[in-house]
Order: sequence, then C-alpha cells, then structure tokens
Amino acid sequence: MNRYILIRRLKGPAILLLLGVVALLHQAGLVSFWKLFIPLLLILLGLLLLAERMTLATETEYPPAPYPGAPYPGAPYPGAVNPAAGPVVTQPGTSIVPAHDDDFERDKNGGQS
Repeated sequence: MNRYILIRRLKGPAILLLLGVVALLHQAGLVSFWKLFIPLLLILLGLLLLAERMTLATETEYPPAPYPGAPYPGAPYPGAVNPAAGPVVTQPGTSIVPAHDDDFERDKNGGQS
C-alpha cells in the first residue's frame, strides 16, 4: 500500500484516539478538556499534513531526462501549426473570442447598476 494513502487513512482514527485520551484524562480530573484538546488537535493535524507532504515528495518519480541537446522525442500534438506551411487563415466569426470588442464600453459603471 502507498504510504501517502496509509497516512490519509490514519487521520480519522488518530483524531478519535486523541479525543479518547484527552477525555480519559479529563474524567480522571487531571486536565481541562478544551484547554488541552484543541492545541493537541492542531499539532496532530499539522504533523499528519507534514507526513503526507513528505511521502508525496519522496514517492514522486519523474522519467529520466534525456541528454542535453537531445531532440524532442514526441511528435507535435494533432492540429499543431506547421511553421513551414505558412500562415493560418481563419474565417471571421468562427473563433471563441466575441466578435464585438465594445462589450466593456457599454457598461461605464464597472458592472454596478
């Protein structure tokens, strides 16, 4: 099992265990419940988040880098522009950008009515 997943799954049981220990100490009259539980809960959550980040940093594997100056191993994505083919001509009104650039000119108050 992945260590990151193990730490994520232990977060809930660790909080319940902390709650039980502090409640037991409170029942014995040794500590005040809220004065001890909240700081310990924050410390526990911080340690668990730190452990998650450490496992992610150690378990991330990157592919080996090619030698410097190596050509790009993959082909360009489908629909890529070939610079040797010349400029690409598009039809007006087929782009995602609005046809009118005066959209912001109509609303002079900055969107307030």
